[in-house]
Amino acid sequence: MERLKLILGKLILPPGAPILLVIMGLIAWRRAPRLGRALAGMGAVALWLLSTGFVADRLERLAERVPALPPAQVASTGAQAIVILGGPSHRAFAPEYGGPAAYAELLERLAYGAWLAHRTGLPVLVTGYHDEANAMRDTLIRNFQVTPRWFDDRAYDTYENASDAARLLRAARVTRILLVSSAAHLWRAEHEFAATGLAVVAAPVGTETPAPLSWRDFLTSAQALSMSTSALHELVGEFARVTFAWSGIRRHRDGGQHVTPVPAKPGRQGG
Repeated sequence: MERLKLILGKLILPPGAPILLVIMGLIAWRRAPRLGRALAGMGAVALWLLSTGFVADRLERLAERVPALPPAQVASTGAQAIVILGGPSHRAFAPEYGGPAAYAELLERLAYGAWLAHRTGLPVLVTGYHDEANAMRDTLIRNFQVTPRWFDDRAYDTYENASDAARLLRAARVTRILLVSSAAHLWRAEHEFAATGLAVVAAPVGTETPAPLSWRDFLTSAQALSMSTSALHELVGEFARVTFAWSGIRRHRDGGQHVTPVPAKPGRQGG
C-alpha cells in the first residue's frame, strides 16, 4: 500500500505529471501530430508555470487555511499535550551528530514544537515513520533539550499519525492537544486528529506572508517547483481525505469531534 501511494504520488504530482505529459506527447507525435504537440506543449508549460514563484506562492496560499497561533495565546489554549507531526526532510544518519537528524521543513516543526514545550511545560508526542520518527526524537533531545513522552514510529501517513497518537493519548487521558505541523499541511491534519475524538488547537509553522509582486516571481527555480509540489500534495490529500471520509473507506473509530478553535482573550479578537 505504501509503495502504491508513493508511485501514484510521483505520477500525479510535479514534476512527474508534466514530464509524463511531454513523454506521451512525444510518443503520439508521429501518429497524431496535433495531439502530440498539444500534450507536449501542455506538459512543458505546466512545468514552467509550477516552477515560478508566482504560481508556487498562490498554491501555497490555497493550501494554507489555518492562521498562525498568536504567541500571547499559547499559554491559554487549555491543551494537555503537544503533538508534532513527521515530515520528509530527515537523514537516517548525520555524521556530524553521529546519529539521525532532521533538517529543513521537519526541523522547523521540531523547533516550534520545542519552543511550545518550553513555553507551556506540556509533554510532547512525536509521530512519524521509522527513521523519520527516530530523527525527530533524537533532534528534540540533542538540539532542544526536550524528551518526548510518547513516541510513534509506525505512522506512514497523516491518517495513521492521528490514529496512533489518539490511542497513545487516550491511555494518558489527554483529550485536547496543540498540533504542530507545516502551515500547508495543518488543515488536513487537524481534521484527521479531530475525527479521532481529540480537541485540536492548530499550531502551524512556516506560514507564508504576502509579499509585493516582483519580476523575479516569474523566473523558474527548483525551490518554487518544490513549493508547488508540496502545496499540490496537500490539496490532493485534502480531496482524498474528504472523499474517503464521505465514502467510509477510511474513517476513525471515534469520529464526530469538531476542530476546536483557539479561545480569544477578553478584549481581543480571535486569531
